[in-house]
Amino acid sequence: MEQIIKSLLETDAYKFSMGQGIYHNFSGYKTTWAFKCRNENVFFTPEMVEEIKRQIFLFCTLRFTEPELEYLNSIRWIKGSYVDFLRLWQPRYNDFDISTDAPCGLKLETRGTWLNTSMYEIPTLAIINEVYFRMAYDYGKLFDSFIERLETKIAKLKVGEFKIGSFSEFGLRRRLSGEAQELAVKRLKEESFSGSVFAGTSNVYLAKKYNVKPIGTMAHEWIMCVGQGNQRHNPAYSNWFALDAWVKEYGVLNGTALTDTVTTACFLKDFQLTYATLFSGVRHDSGDPFVWGERMLEHYKSLGIDPETKTLLFSDSLNFEKATEIYARFRGRCRVAFGIGTYLANDTCVPPLNIVMKTVKCNSTDVAKLSDDPGKGMCQNGEYVHYLKRCIEWRMSHCENENNSLHV
Repeated sequence: MEQIIKSLLETDAYKFSMGQGIYHNFSGYKTTWAFKCRNENVFFTPEMVEEIKRQIFLFCTLRFTEPELEYLNSIRWIKGSYVDFLRLWQPRYNDFDISTDAPCGLKLETRGTWLNTSMYEIPTLAIINEVYFRMAYDYGKLFDSFIERLETKIAKLKVGEFKIGSFSEFGLRRRLSGEAQELAVKRLKEESFSGSVFAGTSNVYLAKKYNVKPIGTMAHEWIMCVGQGNQRHNPAYSNWFALDAWVKEYGVLNGTALTDTVTTACFLKDFQLTYATLFSGVRHDSGDPFVWGERMLEHYKSLGIDPETKTLLFSDSLNFEKATEIYARFRGRCRVAFGIGTYLANDTCVPPLNIVMKTVKCNSTDVAKLSDDPGKGMCQNGEYVHYLKRCIEWRMSHCENENNSLHV
């Protein structure tokens, strides 16, 4: 099989925005990540696992090129000190532990500095996806069905059957293949749509190649590690520590806050006037999008902020039909945007993989995500999850009128 990841730019944009924050503020943090396949009846054969190992080894031979570094340096929120670090950076194959010792046939963990391990997640998932679909199926037939479905979607966007406003392609981690994702970005860039605008892609390599905007701010790992990786922190205040560190790094730039790491209800306790003003918007990634959207609009209003000046970015398991319904509900009331992943990068005649890599430890302590959808949580220590829930429940029931300036 040809090399799958051929450039270190081939990752999601938020890996660079978080990476810069890690480099400047948390370079000593160490993390452990674990792979999980959520699909039932999916099995990775020993041959697949060997190919995944080989592809990850090839990924670990890559270095950033000067044109790639110049491109990163041209992005407004990336600083020269971080670009200089990336000039020296290279993935370490020794940070990976890969075996067949798992029910799905693939066990994969990474351990090392957060600076390193954060950068492994997206390329690793892209490799696993492509190896699986090329070896488990007739790839040619899958790719043909992908093209047919992509062209049908584009045709419906062109005539206005789907109207979703601004949308971006977010499919790198679960794409069918590199050529499939590239074709999707290329075709979306080429066309004009009625009531919809293609804004960019999370894939920085493709953003550079096709001269579209790289899209992405923060992921759950930022809140989990910043908020829970320091054992002196109360994890119920994870969002406050994470938002505070982000503002110190970026000010008013690059600001879309992720709400559901330790439940949106807890997030709103910390997303008060200062942060709600500084951040340009918020991202939805679990739970009912309509309930969440109404809740966010009411929260902005309660702070005296005009919701029409803020962006609601929806990114949870979207297709164009669902995005059309969400857009119809919220258009004109705020800025609405969508990050659409698997539906654009891996919609074929067979079901896509539902695979993730999540941070499970930071600085030798457990970390966890408690999203608005219980099925999206992941932690290796059930006792820590119970502890985190108790911390959040106590805060929510005892700190109704707390002064957010005292969260130190």
